[in-house]
Amino acid sequence: MATRIGLVLPQPVTFVTGNVKKLEEVRAILGNSIPFRSLKLDLPELQGEPEDISKEKARLAAIKVNGPVLVEDTCLCFNALKGLPGPYIKWFLEKIGHEGLNNLLMAYEDKSAYASCIFSFSLGPESEPITFVGKTPGKIVLPRGPNDFGWDPIFQPDGFDQTYAEMCKEEKNKISHRYRALALVKSHFAEANYTSPIQD
Repeated sequence: MATRIGLVLPQPVTFVTGNVKKLEEVRAILGNSIPFRSLKLDLPELQGEPEDISKEKARLAAIKVNGPVLVEDTCLCFNALKGLPGPYIKWFLEKIGHEGLNNLLMAYEDKSAYASCIFSFSLGPESEPITFVGKTPGKIVLPRGPNDFGWDPIFQPDGFDQTYAEMCKEEKNKISHRYRALALVKSHFAEANYTSPIQD
């Protein structure tokens, strides 16, 4: 049987983030499966549907880097609010905090929510980005656990009695929305058989 020749990337994949905690999780989940480097880029804050936002960010990042990029957008979606705050969760959290996010649901019996992670991968400025979506269902609770990573203290995934913040990193990284999206990214890279110049 002939050996399948993979596509050689022009340069290592650049994961665009300035969030140290996010980078830590991505490295822990991916391990050595996809060699990448990280870079903080100033990209415009876009509006629209989550997948469209992620794709456009990948397009803009690929132009700036002039090579293959991986970008990530995270959403926290309240079912009672038809998916809001969604991709705007970062700004909601900055403005009203965990207490304010709980207050948004005060008038509703339905506290269910889901965490969504969208990775978009682009081979370069001329390529159409591909998206990978991971979701973890759960509910919004009063904050519990360390307050060092975004909205983790108020999100309790279904089937668990701990919030993301209360879980050990290893446990969270086996069930999180980020893990589920990255599993799809890994599968894509394995099937496409990309090879990177970072490897021997």
